[in-house]
Amino acid sequence: MKIVDPSFAFMAVPEPQAALRHLEAAARTCYKSEEKIAPGSAEALLRRIVHMGHESVLEHVSMTVRIICDRGVSHELVRHRLCSFSQESTRYANYAGERFGREITVIRPFFWSEDERRYQLWLQAMEACERAYLALIDAGASAQEARSVLPQSLKTEVVMTANVRQWRHIFALRCAKAAHPQMRQIMLPLLVACTERIPVVFDDLASEFREAATALGATAAVCR
Repeated sequence: MKIVDPSFAFMAVPEPQAALRHLEAAARTCYKSEEKIAPGSAEALLRRIVHMGHESVLEHVSMTVRIICDRGVSHELVRHRLCSFSQESTRYANYAGERFGREITVIRPFFWSEDERRYQLWLQAMEACERAYLALIDAGASAQEARSVLPQSLKTEVVMTANVRQWRHIFALRCAKAAHPQMRQIMLPLLVACTERIPVVFDDLASEFREAATALGATAAVCR
């Protein structure tokens, strides 16, 4: 059995200045102020738009991210109906096969240290799930049948595409203190990374959650 930490990777992100120019052109269509386009005008206009809440303009730019998380977190992610998702399927991925090393991969629960009893109880449960899964496959069960014993901590990969407005909505919900700890483990560093890749449009959210992202520290998901 493999135990891994969550991570994410950008699959498709527009070039920063091209994204800002594109959003500015869309926004200025509303006000018929195209003649005001000039160096630096996109940043100034988009800051005002974000402040005003005129977020429909932000729907004209999208990003695609590959997220590695556990199945519990993925169940929450796919509830965002305005996104597009492609997810690793436990019906067709046979973890007893050689390509998976005849083992399952699970996500480490960062909120327990490895020397405490709660982590050890979790580890025993994961090992029991793996044994049961492999035994079912060896007994002739198909992958889609044997998956019934796979744990919530099972690693899954989700390719997720959404426009910037929807990403803002996701960050506002999933970075908040009330969100699940393992969801925040992914979303807080992803917000920081998005702020670096597309200026202005995430700055207010990054500022709001900066303290939480700093506090998360070494337990945050890795950008690969």
